[in-house]
Amino acid sequence: MANFSKTWWKKRFIEALENFTDSNRLGRGRSYARNGKIKEYKINDGKITAKVRGSVNPYFGVYKEPLYHTNIEIKPIKETDWSKAIAYLGSKASFVSKLLLGEMPDNIESAFADLKLHLLPHSRKDFETNCSCPDWENPCKHIAGVCYLVAAELDEDPFLLFELRGISREKLQEELAKSPLGKALFSSLESEDFVPKLVNSYYTKPEKVAVEKVCLNKDFWLSQKRLPQVGEDVGNASLPAIVVKKGGDFPAFWQKESSFLAVMEELYERVRTRNKGVF
Repeated sequence: MANFSKTWWKKRFIEALENFTDSNRLGRGRSYARNGKIKEYKINDGKITAKVRGSVNPYFGVYKEPLYHTNIEIKPIKETDWSKAIAYLGSKASFVSKLLLGEMPDNIESAFADLKLHLLPHSRKDFETNCSCPDWENPCKHIAGVCYLVAAELDEDPFLLFELRGISREKLQEELAKSPLGKALFSSLESEDFVPKLVNSYYTKPEKVAVEKVCLNKDFWLSQKRLPQVGEDVGNASLPAIVVKKGGDFPAFWQKESSFLAVMEELYERVRTRNKGVF
């Protein structure tokens, strides 16, 4: 499965098929898609037609490789529902900008869920399939193989999902471009392109600035105003010995069991007692 669906919406496409298809037929369908059993297939107006090479089986009297015709149609969303979905998508800047620029939004399914719709196939009712092979099971292995190739193509062109549900890429983008947000986006894209100017250097060049008056060295150092002769008194610190106390009783460098602050208080007290005339 990983070879046929890399992105989440393609995986959901395959998961919808796996929910109502026999696992044995799915396995053979994958091998049909990988081994070139699908001779050709086309997608036109949301309908998938393919020619799939069958298997030679003398037990059932099949001595020549048969060629089966397979048709797959995913139930299209009603035109009225598409009008609601486009109006909703056109009111969201994130959806408008990505869809108009050719990118599939990751949360596109949530937008349809708000309208109680499904962009991705949701159940067996979303698929209408038939094959000219004698297998009584529908979908058969030939239909499953074609579905895996469609999933691989969805990886390359996610807008194919819209076509399979009843609206082309051109029609979708045309309707979104009519919304106020779409018009604003296109007006900005159609504005005049900025043409860079060719310069010799992208570094800022220094410019000369005229000096009004040359200052003498004496005036520069002594200034015209005298400095205050008496400095302001500096008050005592609100927390004495803050540098020492910042580390706490047991700072990282202190390896003893006794408190570092207690030892420092004792040290300061000894210094103050023995040097009364200095402190």
